[in-house]
Amino acid sequence: MSATKLDAVQVDPAARSDAEFVRKDVSFGRLLLGFFGMYWRSWIVILWPIILCPILIYQDSTAYKCMYVVAIMALYWVTEALPLPVTSFIPIVLFPLMGILNTSDTTTCYLNDTTMMFIASIVIATAIEHSGLHLRVAFTIIRLVGCSHRRLTLGIFLVTMFISLWISNTATTAMMVPIIETVLMELESQGLGKMFIEDANDTEGNEDGQPAKKPTNATMTYYFIAAYASSIGGIGTMVATGSNLTLKGIYESRFPDSPGINFSDWMCYAIPPMLVSGFLVWLWLQVMYMGMFRPNSKDSQAINIGPEGEKVAKRIIEQKYRDLGPITWHELSVAVLFVFVILLWFFRNPGFVTGWPDYITEMSVKDSTAAMLVIILMFILPSKLEFLNAFSKDSSKYPTKSSQGLITWKLIQTKMHWGLLFVLGGGFAISQGSTSSGLSDLLGNALSGLESLPPVATLFVICLIIQTVTEFTANVAIANIVLPVVAELCVAIKLHPLYLMLPATFCCSFSFHLPVGTPPNAIVSAAGHIKTKDFIVAGIGPTLITLIVVTVSFPTWGNVIFNANEFPSWAES
Repeated sequence: MSATKLDAVQVDPAARSDAEFVRKDVSFGRLLLGFFGMYWRSWIVILWPIILCPILIYQDSTAYKCMYVVAIMALYWVTEALPLPVTSFIPIVLFPLMGILNTSDTTTCYLNDTTMMFIASIVIATAIEHSGLHLRVAFTIIRLVGCSHRRLTLGIFLVTMFISLWISNTATTAMMVPIIETVLMELESQGLGKMFIEDANDTEGNEDGQPAKKPTNATMTYYFIAAYASSIGGIGTMVATGSNLTLKGIYESRFPDSPGINFSDWMCYAIPPMLVSGFLVWLWLQVMYMGMFRPNSKDSQAINIGPEGEKVAKRIIEQKYRDLGPITWHELSVAVLFVFVILLWFFRNPGFVTGWPDYITEMSVKDSTAAMLVIILMFILPSKLEFLNAFSKDSSKYPTKSSQGLITWKLIQTKMHWGLLFVLGGGFAISQGSTSSGLSDLLGNALSGLESLPPVATLFVICLIIQTVTEFTANVAIANIVLPVVAELCVAIKLHPLYLMLPATFCCSFSFHLPVGTPPNAIVSAAGHIKTKDFIVAGIGPTLITLIVVTVSFPTWGNVIFNANEFPSWAES
Protein backbone atom coordinates (compact mmCIF):
# COMPACT_ATOMS: atom_id res chain seq x y z
CA MET A 1 0.00 0.00 0.00
CA SER A 2 1.36 3.46 -0.85
CA ALA A 3 2.26 6.04 1.78
CA THR A 4 -0.56 8.27 0.61
CA LYS A 5 -3.16 5.57 1.26
CA LEU A 6 -1.60 4.74 4.62
CA ASP A 7 -1.89 8.36 5.66
CA ALA A 8 -5.52 8.41 4.54
CA VAL A 9 -6.55 5.57 6.80
CA GLN A 10 -4.57 6.62 9.85
CA VAL A 11 -6.69 7.57 12.86
CA ASP A 12 -6.07 10.67 14.90
CA PRO A 13 -4.21 9.66 18.11
CA ALA A 14 -6.60 11.63 20.32
CA ALA A 15 -9.62 9.99 18.72
CA ARG A 16 -7.99 6.55 19.05
CA SER A 17 -7.29 7.09 22.75
CA ASP A 18 -10.89 8.20 23.35
CA ALA A 19 -12.20 5.07 21.57
CA GLU A 20 -9.92 2.84 23.64
CA PHE A 21 -11.11 4.58 26.80
CA VAL A 22 -14.77 3.97 25.89
CA ARG A 23 -14.05 0.34 25.00
CA LYS A 24 -12.28 -0.23 28.31
CA ASP A 25 -15.01 1.60 30.23
CA VAL A 26 -17.77 -0.78 29.01
CA SER A 27 -17.73 -3.95 31.13
CA PHE A 28 -18.08 -7.40 29.68
CA GLY A 29 -21.30 -7.86 31.66
CA ARG A 30 -22.93 -4.85 29.99
CA LEU A 31 -21.81 -6.02 26.58
CA LEU A 32 -23.22 -9.48 27.30
CA LEU A 33 -26.49 -8.00 28.52
CA GLY A 34 -26.75 -5.86 25.41
CA PHE A 35 -26.03 -8.88 23.24
CA PHE A 36 -28.81 -10.93 24.86
CA GLY A 37 -31.16 -7.95 24.73
CA MET A 38 -30.58 -7.48 21.03
CA TYR A 39 -30.87 -11.15 20.04
CA TRP A 40 -33.32 -12.42 22.67
CA ARG A 41 -35.68 -13.83 20.06
CA SER A 42 -32.92 -15.96 18.58
CA TRP A 43 -31.95 -17.25 22.03
CA ILE A 44 -35.55 -18.27 22.73
CA VAL A 45 -35.82 -20.07 19.39
CA ILE A 46 -32.58 -21.99 20.03
CA LEU A 47 -32.62 -22.62 23.78
CA TRP A 48 -36.30 -23.28 24.49
CA PRO A 49 -36.50 -26.63 22.62
CA ILE A 50 -33.29 -27.70 24.42
CA ILE A 51 -34.68 -26.70 27.83
CA LEU A 52 -37.81 -28.77 27.15
CA CYS A 53 -35.86 -31.94 26.28
CA PRO A 54 -36.46 -33.48 29.77
CA ILE A 55 -40.10 -33.91 28.73
CA LEU A 56 -38.97 -36.36 26.05
CA ILE A 57 -36.47 -38.04 28.38
CA TYR A 58 -39.05 -38.45 31.17
CA GLN A 59 -41.33 -40.62 29.07
CA ASP A 60 -41.10 -41.69 25.43
CA SER A 61 -44.77 -41.66 24.52
CA THR A 62 -46.76 -39.78 21.87
CA ALA A 63 -48.60 -37.81 24.57
CA TYR A 64 -45.37 -36.37 25.95
CA LYS A 65 -44.01 -35.79 22.46
CA CYS A 66 -47.13 -33.77 21.70
CA MET A 67 -46.70 -31.89 24.98
CA TYR A 68 -43.16 -31.03 23.89
CA VAL A 69 -44.39 -29.56 20.57
CA VAL A 70 -47.24 -27.64 22.23
CA ALA A 71 -44.88 -26.17 24.84
CA ILE A 72 -42.48 -24.99 22.12
CA MET A 73 -45.31 -23.34 20.17
CA ALA A 74 -46.83 -21.77 23.28
CA LEU A 75 -43.72 -19.76 24.16
CA TYR A 76 -43.01 -18.90 20.52
CA TRP A 77 -46.57 -17.59 20.15
CA VAL A 78 -46.58 -15.63 23.42
CA THR A 79 -43.18 -14.00 22.84
CA GLU A 80 -43.51 -13.84 19.04
CA ALA A 81 -39.92 -15.05 18.85
CA LEU A 82 -40.90 -16.21 15.38
CA PRO A 83 -43.75 -14.66 13.37
CA LEU A 84 -47.06 -16.20 14.47
CA PRO A 85 -47.75 -17.89 11.09
CA VAL A 86 -44.25 -19.41 11.00
CA THR A 87 -44.72 -20.92 14.46
CA SER A 88 -47.99 -22.39 13.19
CA PHE A 89 -46.09 -24.49 10.65
CA ILE A 90 -44.23 -26.43 13.37
CA PRO A 91 -46.84 -29.26 13.62
CA ILE A 92 -46.48 -29.97 9.89
CA VAL A 93 -42.80 -30.75 10.54
CA LEU A 94 -42.73 -32.28 14.02
CA PHE A 95 -46.04 -34.18 14.21
CA PRO A 96 -45.19 -36.65 11.42
CA LEU A 97 -41.50 -36.95 12.36
CA MET A 98 -42.32 -37.65 16.01
CA GLY A 99 -45.09 -40.11 15.22
CA ILE A 100 -47.92 -37.93 16.60
CA LEU A 101 -50.01 -37.38 13.47
CA ASN A 102 -49.30 -38.15 9.82
CA THR A 103 -48.73 -35.36 7.33
CA SER A 104 -52.09 -35.71 5.57
CA ASP A 105 -54.10 -35.50 8.80
CA THR A 106 -51.98 -32.59 10.05
CA THR A 107 -52.25 -30.49 6.91
CA THR A 108 -56.01 -31.12 6.73
CA CYS A 109 -56.33 -29.06 9.90
CA TYR A 110 -55.14 -25.97 8.05
CA LEU A 111 -58.04 -25.85 5.60
CA ASN A 112 -61.41 -26.90 6.93
CA ASP A 113 -64.89 -25.50 7.46
CA THR A 114 -63.69 -23.00 10.06
CA THR A 115 -60.81 -21.63 7.99
CA MET A 116 -63.16 -21.33 5.01
CA MET A 117 -65.50 -19.33 7.25
CA PHE A 118 -62.56 -17.09 8.14
CA ILE A 119 -61.81 -16.50 4.46
CA ALA A 120 -65.50 -15.85 3.77
CA SER A 121 -65.82 -13.35 6.62
CA ILE A 122 -62.83 -11.35 5.33
CA VAL A 123 -64.20 -11.31 1.76
CA ILE A 124 -67.68 -10.20 2.87
CA ALA A 125 -66.19 -7.51 5.12
CA THR A 126 -63.99 -6.32 2.25
CA ALA A 127 -67.02 -6.11 -0.04
CA ILE A 128 -68.87 -3.98 2.52
CA GLU A 129 -65.90 -1.61 2.86
CA HIS A 130 -65.35 -1.47 -0.91
CA SER A 131 -68.97 -0.47 -1.54
CA GLY A 132 -69.03 2.17 1.23
CA LEU A 133 -72.07 0.56 2.84
CA HIS A 134 -70.52 0.70 6.31
CA LEU A 135 -70.23 4.50 6.19
CA ARG A 136 -73.87 4.90 5.17
CA VAL A 137 -74.95 2.69 8.09
CA ALA A 138 -72.69 4.60 10.50
CA PHE A 139 -73.92 8.08 9.59
CA THR A 140 -77.56 6.93 9.51
CA ILE A 141 -77.41 5.61 13.08
CA ILE A 142 -75.57 8.69 14.38
CA ARG A 143 -78.18 10.96 12.78
CA LEU A 144 -80.95 9.05 14.51
CA VAL A 145 -79.34 9.04 17.97
CA GLY A 146 -78.59 12.77 18.20
CA CYS A 147 -75.62 15.12 18.35
CA SER A 148 -75.05 16.24 21.93
CA HIS A 149 -71.80 14.89 23.35
CA ARG A 150 -73.60 12.20 25.36
CA ARG A 151 -75.82 11.11 22.48
CA LEU A 152 -73.00 11.37 19.98
CA THR A 153 -70.73 9.14 22.06
CA LEU A 154 -73.58 6.65 22.52
CA GLY A 155 -74.27 6.68 18.78
CA ILE A 156 -70.61 6.11 17.94
CA PHE A 157 -70.46 3.29 20.49
CA LEU A 158 -73.50 1.57 18.95
CA VAL A 159 -72.25 2.08 15.39
CA THR A 160 -68.79 0.76 16.21
CA MET A 161 -70.17 -2.33 17.96
CA PHE A 162 -72.53 -3.06 15.09
CA ILE A 163 -69.89 -2.74 12.39
CA SER A 164 -67.38 -4.82 14.37
CA LEU A 165 -69.90 -7.69 14.32
CA TRP A 166 -69.02 -8.16 10.65
CA ILE A 167 -65.75 -6.33 9.99
CA SER A 168 -62.45 -6.80 11.82
CA ASN A 169 -61.99 -4.75 14.99
CA THR A 170 -58.93 -3.08 13.50
CA ALA A 171 -60.73 -1.95 10.34
CA THR A 172 -63.72 -0.75 12.36
CA THR A 173 -61.59 1.42 14.63
CA ALA A 174 -59.61 2.79 11.70
CA MET A 175 -62.90 3.77 10.05
CA MET A 176 -64.34 5.52 13.12
CA VAL A 177 -61.26 7.56 14.06
CA PRO A 178 -61.48 10.01 11.09
CA ILE A 179 -65.18 10.56 11.81
CA ILE A 180 -64.39 11.37 15.44
CA GLU A 181 -61.53 13.69 14.47
CA THR A 182 -63.70 15.62 12.00
CA VAL A 183 -66.48 16.21 14.55
CA LEU A 184 -64.12 17.30 17.34
CA MET A 185 -62.06 19.58 15.08
CA GLU A 186 -65.17 21.32 13.75
CA LEU A 187 -66.52 21.87 17.27
CA GLU A 188 -63.16 23.30 18.30
CA SER A 189 -63.11 25.65 15.29
CA GLN A 190 -66.49 26.98 16.44
CA GLY A 191 -65.15 27.62 19.96
CA LEU A 192 -67.18 24.77 21.42
CA GLY A 193 -64.48 22.85 23.25
CA LYS A 194 -60.90 21.74 22.77
CA MET A 195 -59.45 18.53 21.41
CA PHE A 196 -56.02 18.93 23.01
CA ILE A 197 -54.33 21.09 25.61
CA GLU A 198 -50.61 21.71 26.14
CA ASP A 199 -48.95 19.68 28.86
CA ALA A 200 -46.22 21.95 30.25
CA ASN A 201 -44.77 19.07 32.27
CA ASP A 202 -44.17 16.90 29.19
CA THR A 203 -41.63 18.05 26.61
CA GLU A 204 -40.06 14.66 25.92
CA GLY A 205 -39.93 13.60 22.29
CA ASN A 206 -40.26 17.16 20.99
CA GLU A 207 -37.06 18.42 19.37
CA ASP A 208 -38.04 22.06 19.86
CA GLY A 209 -38.76 21.52 23.56
CA GLN A 210 -42.39 22.59 23.16
CA PRO A 211 -45.03 21.09 25.48
CA ALA A 212 -46.66 17.92 24.23
CA LYS A 213 -50.30 17.75 23.19
CA LYS A 214 -52.54 16.22 25.84
CA PRO A 215 -56.09 15.12 24.95
CA THR A 216 -58.91 16.55 27.00
CA ASN A 217 -61.15 14.16 28.92
CA ALA A 218 -63.88 14.54 26.31
CA THR A 219 -61.43 13.71 23.51
CA MET A 220 -60.17 10.63 25.35
CA THR A 221 -63.75 9.44 25.79
CA TYR A 222 -64.38 9.48 22.05
CA TYR A 223 -61.18 7.59 21.28
CA PHE A 224 -61.66 5.06 24.08
CA ILE A 225 -65.15 4.40 22.74
CA ALA A 226 -63.80 3.62 19.26
CA ALA A 227 -61.36 1.04 20.69
CA TYR A 228 -63.50 -0.51 23.42
CA ALA A 229 -66.66 -0.78 21.32
CA SER A 230 -64.70 -2.60 18.60
CA SER A 231 -63.38 -5.16 21.09
CA ILE A 232 -66.75 -5.70 22.78
CA GLY A 233 -68.61 -5.91 19.47
CA GLY A 234 -66.14 -8.56 18.36
CA ILE A 235 -67.84 -11.18 20.55
CA GLY A 236 -71.26 -10.74 18.93
CA THR A 237 -70.93 -13.10 15.97
CA MET A 238 -68.91 -16.17 15.14
CA VAL A 239 -67.14 -14.44 12.24
CA ALA A 240 -66.24 -11.22 14.08
CA THR A 241 -62.75 -12.22 15.28
CA GLY A 242 -60.15 -14.92 14.72
CA SER A 243 -60.44 -16.12 18.32
CA ASN A 244 -64.16 -16.83 17.81
CA LEU A 245 -63.40 -18.99 14.80
CA THR A 246 -60.59 -20.65 16.75
CA LEU A 247 -63.16 -21.81 19.30
CA LYS A 248 -65.40 -23.19 16.58
CA GLY A 249 -62.55 -25.17 15.03
CA ILE A 250 -61.07 -26.52 18.28
CA TYR A 251 -64.48 -27.35 19.77
CA GLU A 252 -65.70 -29.27 16.71
CA SER A 253 -62.33 -30.99 16.29
CA ARG A 254 -62.07 -32.09 19.93
CA PHE A 255 -65.75 -33.09 20.16
CA PRO A 256 -66.66 -34.41 16.70
CA ASP A 257 -69.90 -35.99 17.96
CA SER A 258 -71.19 -32.70 19.35
CA PRO A 259 -73.88 -30.68 17.56
CA GLY A 260 -71.22 -28.05 16.85
CA ILE A 261 -71.71 -24.30 17.14
CA ASN A 262 -73.99 -22.68 14.62
CA PHE A 263 -74.30 -19.02 13.78
CA SER A 264 -77.78 -18.53 15.20
CA ASP A 265 -77.02 -20.03 18.63
CA TRP A 266 -73.83 -18.01 18.96
CA MET A 267 -75.56 -14.75 18.05
CA CYS A 268 -78.59 -15.40 20.29
CA TYR A 269 -76.28 -16.00 23.23
CA ALA A 270 -73.62 -13.34 22.59
CA ILE A 271 -75.72 -10.28 21.71
CA PRO A 272 -77.29 -9.72 25.19
CA PRO A 273 -73.98 -9.76 27.13
CA MET A 274 -72.43 -7.67 24.36
CA LEU A 275 -75.12 -5.00 24.71
CA VAL A 276 -75.03 -5.05 28.52
CA SER A 277 -71.23 -4.79 28.59
CA GLY A 278 -71.25 -2.07 25.94
CA PHE A 279 -73.79 0.09 27.75
CA LEU A 280 -72.03 -0.26 31.12
CA VAL A 281 -68.64 0.59 29.57
CA TRP A 282 -70.16 3.66 27.89
CA LEU A 283 -71.64 4.61 31.27
CA TRP A 284 -68.24 4.14 32.95
CA LEU A 285 -66.56 6.49 30.47
CA GLN A 286 -69.31 9.06 30.91
CA VAL A 287 -68.90 9.04 34.69
CA MET A 288 -65.10 9.02 34.56
CA TYR A 289 -64.46 11.63 31.87
CA MET A 290 -67.68 13.48 31.05
CA GLY A 291 -69.07 14.30 34.49
CA MET A 292 -72.23 12.20 34.36
CA PHE A 293 -74.17 12.50 37.66
CA ARG A 294 -71.86 15.45 38.51
CA PRO A 295 -73.57 18.40 36.75
CA ASN A 296 -71.39 21.04 38.44
CA SER A 297 -68.09 19.32 37.71
CA LYS A 298 -65.47 20.69 35.31
CA ASP A 299 -65.89 17.70 32.99
CA SER A 300 -69.65 18.16 32.81
CA GLN A 301 -69.33 21.86 32.02
CA ALA A 302 -66.75 21.16 29.30
CA ILE A 303 -69.11 18.99 27.27
CA ASN A 304 -72.09 21.32 27.58
CA ILE A 305 -71.99 22.63 24.01
CA GLY A 306 -75.58 23.84 24.08
CA PRO A 307 -78.07 23.93 21.20
CA GLU A 308 -75.59 25.77 18.96
CA GLY A 309 -72.96 23.09 19.42
CA GLU A 310 -75.48 20.35 18.67
CA LYS A 311 -76.40 22.13 15.46
CA VAL A 312 -72.72 22.27 14.45
CA ALA A 313 -72.25 18.55 15.12
CA LYS A 314 -75.48 17.72 13.31
CA ARG A 315 -74.44 19.81 10.32
CA ILE A 316 -71.14 17.90 10.08
CA ILE A 317 -72.85 14.50 10.16
CA GLU A 318 -75.51 15.62 7.67
CA GLN A 319 -72.84 16.95 5.31
CA LYS A 320 -70.86 13.72 5.48
CA TYR A 321 -74.01 11.75 4.76
CA ARG A 322 -74.82 13.98 1.76
CA ASP A 323 -71.27 13.52 0.48
CA LEU A 324 -72.05 9.83 0.09
CA GLY A 325 -74.68 10.72 -2.52
CA PRO A 326 -77.71 8.54 -3.28
CA ILE A 327 -77.39 4.84 -2.57
CA THR A 328 -75.69 3.08 -5.45
CA TRP A 329 -76.37 -0.26 -7.10
CA HIS A 330 -73.07 -1.47 -5.62
CA GLU A 331 -74.13 -0.65 -2.05
CA LEU A 332 -77.63 -2.02 -2.53
CA SER A 333 -76.39 -5.31 -3.99
CA VAL A 334 -73.87 -5.83 -1.19
CA ALA A 335 -76.52 -4.99 1.41
CA VAL A 336 -78.98 -7.51 -0.04
CA LEU A 337 -76.35 -10.26 -0.23
CA PHE A 338 -75.18 -9.41 3.28
CA VAL A 339 -78.69 -9.81 4.71
CA PHE A 340 -79.12 -12.94 2.59
CA VAL A 341 -76.03 -14.67 4.04
CA ILE A 342 -77.03 -13.75 7.60
CA LEU A 343 -80.43 -15.34 7.04
CA LEU A 344 -78.78 -18.45 5.58
CA TRP A 345 -76.48 -18.70 8.60
CA PHE A 346 -79.26 -18.07 11.08
CA PHE A 347 -81.73 -20.55 9.58
CA ARG A 348 -79.25 -23.33 8.77
CA ASN A 349 -80.13 -25.05 12.02
CA PRO A 350 -82.17 -22.63 14.15
CA GLY A 351 -83.74 -25.30 16.35
CA PHE A 352 -87.27 -23.88 16.41
CA VAL A 353 -87.92 -24.63 12.70
CA THR A 354 -86.48 -27.03 10.14
CA GLY A 355 -83.21 -25.74 8.71
CA TRP A 356 -83.11 -24.88 5.01
CA PRO A 357 -80.45 -27.53 4.14
CA ASP A 358 -82.83 -30.28 5.29
CA TYR A 359 -85.15 -29.43 2.38
CA ILE A 360 -82.30 -29.89 -0.11
CA THR A 361 -80.03 -32.70 1.06
CA GLU A 362 -79.54 -35.29 3.76
CA MET A 363 -75.83 -34.50 3.99
CA SER A 364 -74.33 -32.22 6.64
CA VAL A 365 -74.15 -28.59 5.49
CA LYS A 366 -72.03 -26.08 7.41
CA ASP A 367 -72.04 -22.28 7.47
CA SER A 368 -69.13 -22.02 5.03
CA THR A 369 -71.37 -23.41 2.26
CA ALA A 370 -73.73 -20.44 2.52
CA ALA A 371 -70.83 -18.00 2.81
CA MET A 372 -69.13 -19.29 -0.32
CA LEU A 373 -72.41 -19.16 -2.25
CA VAL A 374 -72.73 -15.46 -1.49
CA ILE A 375 -69.08 -14.81 -2.35
CA ILE A 376 -69.50 -16.47 -5.75
CA LEU A 377 -72.54 -14.24 -6.37
CA MET A 378 -70.43 -11.19 -5.47
CA PHE A 379 -68.03 -12.07 -8.26
CA ILE A 380 -70.88 -12.66 -10.72
CA LEU A 381 -73.00 -9.55 -10.07
CA PRO A 382 -71.61 -6.32 -11.59
CA SER A 383 -70.80 -3.31 -9.42
CA LYS A 384 -72.30 -0.98 -12.06
CA LEU A 385 -75.23 -1.31 -14.47
CA GLU A 386 -73.50 0.30 -17.44
CA PHE A 387 -74.28 -2.72 -19.63
CA LEU A 388 -77.93 -1.59 -19.71
CA ASN A 389 -76.83 1.27 -21.95
CA ALA A 390 -75.10 -1.00 -24.49
CA PHE A 391 -77.90 -0.39 -27.02
CA SER A 392 -78.83 3.13 -25.96
CA LYS A 393 -79.79 5.68 -28.60
CA ASP A 394 -77.35 8.07 -26.94
CA SER A 395 -73.88 6.94 -28.05
CA SER A 396 -72.24 8.84 -25.17
CA LYS A 397 -73.74 6.30 -22.77
CA TYR A 398 -72.15 3.28 -24.42
CA PRO A 399 -70.01 1.32 -21.93
CA THR A 400 -66.31 1.43 -22.75
CA LYS A 401 -65.37 -1.65 -20.71
CA SER A 402 -67.09 -4.43 -18.85
CA SER A 403 -68.01 -3.74 -15.24
CA GLN A 404 -66.14 -5.40 -12.41
CA GLY A 405 -67.95 -7.58 -9.91
CA LEU A 406 -69.03 -6.43 -6.47
CA ILE A 407 -65.63 -7.65 -5.28
CA THR A 408 -62.38 -8.35 -7.10
CA TRP A 409 -59.70 -10.92 -6.36
CA LYS A 410 -57.01 -8.24 -6.45
CA LEU A 411 -58.75 -6.39 -3.64
CA ILE A 412 -59.12 -9.60 -1.63
CA GLN A 413 -55.40 -10.27 -1.92
CA THR A 414 -54.61 -6.90 -0.37
CA LYS A 415 -57.10 -7.31 2.49
CA MET A 416 -56.79 -11.01 3.35
CA HIS A 417 -54.96 -11.84 6.58
CA TRP A 418 -53.19 -14.89 5.19
CA GLY A 419 -50.92 -15.16 8.22
CA LEU A 420 -53.87 -15.42 10.60
CA LEU A 421 -55.28 -18.22 8.45
CA PHE A 422 -52.20 -20.33 9.24
CA VAL A 423 -52.35 -19.38 12.94
CA LEU A 424 -55.88 -20.79 13.04
CA GLY A 425 -54.69 -23.95 11.31
CA GLY A 426 -51.83 -24.35 13.79
CA GLY A 427 -54.28 -24.22 16.68
CA PHE A 428 -56.50 -26.84 15.09
CA ALA A 429 -53.47 -29.06 14.48
CA ILE A 430 -52.55 -28.81 18.17
CA SER A 431 -56.09 -29.82 19.14
CA GLN A 432 -56.11 -32.78 16.75
CA GLY A 433 -52.62 -33.88 17.79
CA SER A 434 -53.50 -33.64 21.49
CA THR A 435 -56.52 -35.88 21.02
CA SER A 436 -54.84 -38.52 18.87
CA SER A 437 -51.66 -38.68 20.98
CA GLY A 438 -53.41 -39.08 24.32
CA LEU A 439 -52.26 -35.69 25.65
CA SER A 440 -55.92 -34.74 26.10
CA ASP A 441 -56.48 -37.66 28.47
CA LEU A 442 -53.26 -36.82 30.31
CA LEU A 443 -54.37 -33.22 30.88
CA GLY A 444 -57.86 -34.35 31.85
CA ASN A 445 -56.53 -36.62 34.59
CA ALA A 446 -54.18 -33.90 35.86
CA LEU A 447 -57.03 -31.37 36.11
CA SER A 448 -59.63 -33.67 37.66
CA GLY A 449 -58.87 -32.31 41.14
CA LEU A 450 -60.66 -29.06 40.26
CA GLU A 451 -63.99 -30.91 40.32
CA SER A 452 -64.40 -29.95 44.00
CA LEU A 453 -64.61 -26.22 43.13
CA PRO A 454 -67.96 -24.62 42.23
CA PRO A 455 -68.23 -24.30 38.42
CA VAL A 456 -68.82 -20.54 38.64
CA ALA A 457 -65.63 -20.09 40.67
CA THR A 458 -63.66 -22.06 38.08
CA LEU A 459 -65.21 -19.96 35.30
CA PHE A 460 -64.32 -16.71 37.07
CA VAL A 461 -60.69 -17.73 37.63
CA ILE A 462 -60.20 -18.81 34.01
CA CYS A 463 -61.73 -15.59 32.66
CA LEU A 464 -59.57 -13.50 35.00
CA ILE A 465 -56.38 -15.28 33.92
CA ILE A 466 -57.17 -14.97 30.22
CA GLN A 467 -58.11 -11.28 30.43
CA THR A 468 -54.80 -10.63 32.18
CA VAL A 469 -52.65 -12.60 29.73
CA THR A 470 -54.35 -11.25 26.59
CA GLU A 471 -53.12 -7.74 27.49
CA PHE A 472 -49.62 -8.82 26.48
CA THR A 473 -49.98 -11.04 23.42
CA ALA A 474 -52.14 -11.72 20.37
CA ASN A 475 -55.74 -12.78 21.03
CA VAL A 476 -55.72 -15.66 18.55
CA ALA A 477 -52.45 -17.01 19.92
CA ILE A 478 -53.88 -17.05 23.44
CA ALA A 479 -57.03 -18.80 22.20
CA ASN A 480 -54.95 -21.47 20.46
CA ILE A 481 -52.95 -22.13 23.62
CA VAL A 482 -55.72 -21.96 26.22
CA LEU A 483 -58.82 -23.47 24.60
CA PRO A 484 -57.49 -27.06 24.19
CA VAL A 485 -56.53 -27.05 27.88
CA VAL A 486 -59.91 -25.61 28.89
CA ALA A 487 -61.65 -28.32 26.85
CA GLU A 488 -59.83 -31.03 28.80
CA LEU A 489 -60.61 -29.26 32.05
CA CYS A 490 -64.33 -29.42 31.22
CA VAL A 491 -64.08 -33.15 30.52
CA ALA A 492 -62.13 -33.73 33.74
CA ILE A 493 -64.63 -31.94 36.01
CA LYS A 494 -67.72 -33.07 34.05
CA LEU A 495 -68.84 -29.68 32.75
CA HIS A 496 -70.39 -28.94 29.39
CA PRO A 497 -67.37 -27.86 27.27
CA LEU A 498 -68.98 -24.58 26.23
CA TYR A 499 -69.45 -23.63 29.90
CA LEU A 500 -65.79 -22.65 30.08
CA MET A 501 -64.69 -22.50 26.43
CA LEU A 502 -67.13 -19.87 25.19
CA PRO A 503 -66.57 -17.33 28.02
CA ALA A 504 -62.82 -17.96 27.74
CA THR A 505 -63.00 -17.10 24.04
CA PHE A 506 -64.84 -13.85 24.79
CA CYS A 507 -62.15 -12.88 27.30
CA CYS A 508 -59.45 -13.30 24.64
CA SER A 509 -60.92 -10.19 22.95
CA PHE A 510 -61.06 -8.07 26.10
CA SER A 511 -57.81 -6.12 26.18
CA PHE A 512 -58.41 -2.66 27.63
CA HIS A 513 -55.34 -1.58 29.63
CA LEU A 514 -52.40 -1.27 27.21
CA PRO A 515 -51.99 0.40 23.81
CA VAL A 516 -50.11 -2.69 22.63
CA GLY A 517 -52.79 -5.07 23.86
CA THR A 518 -54.81 -5.00 20.65
CA PRO A 519 -54.67 -3.08 17.32
CA PRO A 520 -57.73 -0.86 18.13
CA ASN A 521 -55.95 0.33 21.29
CA ALA A 522 -52.79 1.10 19.31
CA ILE A 523 -54.75 3.05 16.67
CA VAL A 524 -56.55 5.33 19.12
CA SER A 525 -53.43 5.74 21.26
CA ALA A 526 -51.55 7.18 18.28
CA ALA A 527 -54.45 9.22 16.93
CA GLY A 528 -55.47 10.67 20.29
CA HIS A 529 -51.97 11.03 21.84
CA ILE A 530 -53.22 8.94 24.76
CA LYS A 531 -50.56 7.81 27.22
CA THR A 532 -50.24 4.31 28.64
CA LYS A 533 -51.09 5.47 32.16
CA ASP A 534 -54.40 6.86 30.87
CA PHE A 535 -55.14 3.53 29.20
CA ILE A 536 -54.39 1.66 32.43
CA VAL A 537 -56.81 3.81 34.43
CA ALA A 538 -59.56 3.87 31.79
CA GLY A 539 -59.38 0.08 31.35
CA ILE A 540 -60.23 -0.70 34.98
CA GLY A 541 -63.97 -0.30 34.43
CA PRO A 542 -64.24 -2.24 31.15
CA THR A 543 -62.16 -5.09 32.55
CA LEU A 544 -64.30 -5.49 35.67
CA ILE A 545 -67.55 -5.02 33.76
CA THR A 546 -66.80 -7.59 31.06
CA LEU A 547 -65.37 -10.04 33.60
CA ILE A 548 -68.53 -9.94 35.71
CA VAL A 549 -70.96 -9.94 32.76
CA VAL A 550 -69.26 -12.90 31.04
CA THR A 551 -69.01 -14.87 34.30
CA VAL A 552 -72.69 -14.36 35.06
CA SER A 553 -74.08 -14.67 31.54
CA PHE A 554 -73.19 -18.25 30.67
CA PRO A 555 -74.45 -20.03 33.82
CA THR A 556 -77.76 -18.19 33.27
CA TRP A 557 -78.49 -17.19 29.68
CA GLY A 558 -75.98 -19.65 28.23
CA ASN A 559 -77.82 -22.59 29.81
CA VAL A 560 -80.99 -21.50 28.05
CA ILE A 561 -79.37 -21.30 24.62
CA PHE A 562 -77.00 -24.28 24.75
CA ASN A 563 -78.73 -26.48 27.34
CA ALA A 564 -75.38 -26.61 29.12
CA ASN A 565 -76.52 -27.54 32.62
CA GLU A 566 -75.59 -31.21 32.08
CA PHE A 567 -72.41 -32.96 31.01
CA PRO A 568 -73.18 -34.42 27.55
CA SER A 569 -72.36 -38.02 26.70
CA TRP A 570 -70.63 -37.02 23.44
CA ALA A 571 -68.03 -35.07 25.44
CA GLU A 572 -66.86 -38.16 27.28
CA SER A 573 -66.60 -40.43 24.28
